[in-house]
Amino acid sequence: MPELPEVETVRGGLRPAMEGRRISGMKVWRPDLRFPFPDRFEQRLTGAVVERLDRRAKYLLARLSTGETLLMHLGMSGRFSVSAEAGAEQPGGFVHVLAADPKHDHVVFTMQDGTQVTYNDPRRFGFMTLFPTHQEDQEPCLRNLGPEPLSSAFSAALLADAFEGRKSPVKTGLLDQRVVAGLGNIYVCETLWRARIDPRRPCASIKGVRSERLALAVRAVITEAIEAGGTTLRNHAGVDGVMGYFQHRFDVYGRQGEPCHRCVNGVVERCVQSGRSTFFCPRCQR
Repeated sequence: MPELPEVETVRGGLRPAMEGRRISGMKVWRPDLRFPFPDRFEQRLTGAVVERLDRRAKYLLARLSTGETLLMHLGMSGRFSVSAEAGAEQPGGFVHVLAADPKHDHVVFTMQDGTQVTYNDPRRFGFMTLFPTHQEDQEPCLRNLGPEPLSSAFSAALLADAFEGRKSPVKTGLLDQRVVAGLGNIYVCETLWRARIDPRRPCASIKGVRSERLALAVRAVITEAIEAGGTTLRNHAGVDGVMGYFQHRFDVYGRQGEPCHRCVNGVVERCVQSGRSTFFCPRCQR
């Protein structure tokens, strides 16, 4: 599932095409994705101006001139593409252009200048909904989210307070969206390795120096992942079709049995926590 860096990469790609522009037409090719589309979905969007395109955790939020917000979630395999002008140069380098199968195109936004923004989702686990912008604090998807990891509200003190008295593993604690918004399995594994913290360690033990290291590692990993365009393991690509390349920087994720990048004689191990694979080095993560 796309995590915060992937969704932020998509937001950055969509902004030039959508922000400040009117939606002149809509095509919705099926009645639902994970959930049914809202009532009168096409009519409520057609003619609206996208005043701002935001992201909250793993959600895209299009602020509309109608007083509503369009909330979009990519699910497991969802992606957006923006129609390119004929003859546009394809990106080069070691990244690859990942083509989407048009039979899975489910929603098409036509903007005022003729640009088409297409949502494609083979597994249809994504969804879109509309809510009154002034009622955002009541929207079920958003109301219980913790602070953004790159915001001023996120800190070592916040982590220590949130983890106080909790016996569950720190890996599980970081995946709790009420503690910090947008973190997923890949980036939590990488963050804990950077912070030299064993993912099995109880949340309550994360205080003082450990909480400081962990907060710094969260910020560093998320910042680097956004700069790299996120991670592509299966489906993620930017709106231009370019795959993310943070996977080339993995220190532990998916590296079971390989040498640790930091310590002598350390070998990356894998365990399962809350049904998810955890990768770590037992020698230097304590």
